[in-house]
Amino acid sequence: MFTKGQRLFIILGGIFITNALIAEFIGVKIFSIEQTLGLAPFNWSLMGIEGSLSFTAGVMLWPFVFILSDIVNEYFGKKGVRLLSYLTAALLAYAFLMVYGAISLSPAGWWVASKADSGVPDMQMAFAGIFGQGNWIIIGSLTAFLIGQIIDVSVFHFLRKYTGSSRIWVRATGSTLVSQLIDSFVVLYIAFVLPGAWSFNQFLAIGIVNYVYKVTAAVVLTPLLYVIHGIIDRYLGKELSEEMIREAAASRV
Repeated sequence: MFTKGQRLFIILGGIFITNALIAEFIGVKIFSIEQTLGLAPFNWSLMGIEGSLSFTAGVMLWPFVFILSDIVNEYFGKKGVRLLSYLTAALLAYAFLMVYGAISLSPAGWWVASKADSGVPDMQMAFAGIFGQGNWIIIGSLTAFLIGQIIDVSVFHFLRKYTGSSRIWVRATGSTLVSQLIDSFVVLYIAFVLPGAWSFNQFLAIGIVNYVYKVTAAVVLTPLLYVIHGIIDRYLGKELSEEMIREAAASRV
């Protein structure tokens, strides 16, 4: 019914979209890397702003989204990445719309206090607090995601001209370095600077810390890129794999 290439695109696309959706919704939680790993507190200070290594829970999944984006780029080219990026952004917007619709529904009286004995006196407030992200955060996140993906695919193919079919780590890491530099600052500027919640120094300091984390994660996860590449090559077979990579590299769309 489907060719191996089509099955591969569906599988990669499904994992890509699922990770992006989950990352957006768990991103409301802020966690401490130091406490999670049992390390001593690390307090950074930049531009008069101080903080610790605290990030949104979504950072656990975004590095995998970056890797999947590079894998799709390798086998399906610009056209494949752009299709997935636009589809993911549309589905994220739809998901947020449905969540806000669910929040606006009048809650059943018994449900509101149903968890009072476990320390949650108002389930409606808890539900809205967890799922009801601010409009500026949603707009910033979607905008940064699309801009980051468009830049990533362009840099990836620019670097391919110099690396050929070898050194995928150069294309993947290089494209992530550039795209996430833009992504890290765009999302924070729209979400917190435009509505007046943060000062410009706070925006720059936190943006730098977030970017350093993303770069570190991209480098650490480079071996996973080769593992996934190897699994796909074995699934497709050498001849089909090389053919798809050549076609992806030649894609100009």
